[in-house]
Amino acid sequence: MRCCHADFALVEGSDRGFTVGMPTFTFGAGVLGEAGDNARDLGMTRVALYTDARLAGGEHVGTVRASLAAAGVDVAVYDQVRIEPDDVSFEEAARFAADGRFDGYVSVGGGSVMDTCKAANLYATHPAAFMTYVNAPIGEGRRVPGAVRPHIACPTTSGTGSETTGIAIFTLRALNAKTGIISRRLIPSIALVDPDVTRSLPPAAIAATGFDCMSHSLESITARPFPRRLNPAVGAARPVSQGANAFSDMLATEALKLVGAFLERAVRDVSDAEARTEMMYAAMLSGIAFNAAGCHLPHGLSYAVSGLAKDWHVPGYPADRSLVPHGMAVVLNNPSVWRHTAPSSPERHLHCAHCLGADVRGAGPDFAGEALATRVVELMRATGMPNGLSALGFDDSHVDALATGAEPQYRVIRNAPVDIGRDELKGLFRAAMRYW
Repeated sequence: MRCCHADFALVEGSDRGFTVGMPTFTFGAGVLGEAGDNARDLGMTRVALYTDARLAGGEHVGTVRASLAAAGVDVAVYDQVRIEPDDVSFEEAARFAADGRFDGYVSVGGGSVMDTCKAANLYATHPAAFMTYVNAPIGEGRRVPGAVRPHIACPTTSGTGSETTGIAIFTLRALNAKTGIISRRLIPSIALVDPDVTRSLPPAAIAATGFDCMSHSLESITARPFPRRLNPAVGAARPVSQGANAFSDMLATEALKLVGAFLERAVRDVSDAEARTEMMYAAMLSGIAFNAAGCHLPHGLSYAVSGLAKDWHVPGYPADRSLVPHGMAVVLNNPSVWRHTAPSSPERHLHCAHCLGADVRGAGPDFAGEALATRVVELMRATGMPNGLSALGFDDSHVDALATGAEPQYRVIRNAPVDIGRDELKGLFRAAMRYW
């Protein structure tokens, strides 16, 4: 697969460079116990620790709190993070941050917790009306005006990669679809990535977050190359997610190889420490990759699915409300997307299929989309994913509403390798209704 060091068919006004941002990260068993040392080194004296109600009394939060206490850091816990957060829960978390006058933040949890902590830190540091920083055209899309407080992110799932990104995703209730806030300023200062946390994750959570990791990498590699980005701002104005580039290609490739080798094992056997450790590592690599390259259609389509699905419940997730885990919503759109986008870059789609474990020897460019889609479907079936959108209760009568929910997701949809309009969105949703 050719890399994106240079593009010798540059379009007028295109970007000549790419920028990569990431936190300082520590990966390894037991590193949650280093939270206190890191907080002290960052000058933290009073921190807000964000988590959710299920984790608050558990081992991982306990380890982090003990480490902070040993370092002499005062801690106030916010344990009301909403799994799959929305604008209301973001605003509630931000009020806690503003009232507490903290000089640092720690998040212990999955992507919902880390994203909520990023948003709370932002609005407490740079107060503004809520829609000020939300991605355009849904929000005003204003740039974050300066640095935020230091943030130590401690992921407890193996897929979102939020510990490495400047992205905070939430559901906007008025739209009934997901959107987000994105800025390099939101990238955590330090990520403590401890694979020991995966021992307590139920299989459904490993599967859903694992597919989020997989799709981050697939979308990074197949995104529009950075010199052909449609918003060619440069320098400090260069966007966080800027299109496929040589660095993101490298990390995403390695992450895909790990997913292909270890996802099924990690879901099948909770005691398989090797598989779960490798999935945690893949999630971190993939997070750095997609933060630099950006996601595209699978994520753009997933936001509408998450907002419109009704009465859907998955073991291991909150049972008191309908909820489609983010990675599940993402993977349900994957096969239909790869069949559609493959003609734009067959070599890259075949490369992705090979990394995931497909036999693509002798496969020509016309088979690239089918090769990748088929391998993703194999992994879906092996890990108990639903058979397309119809399994969630969608049918052709919902296609218009799904397209309406996806259309405003300019940030990701315009990062696709092909131009996409409403008709194409509807076709992708129809093709995602059933796979086997």
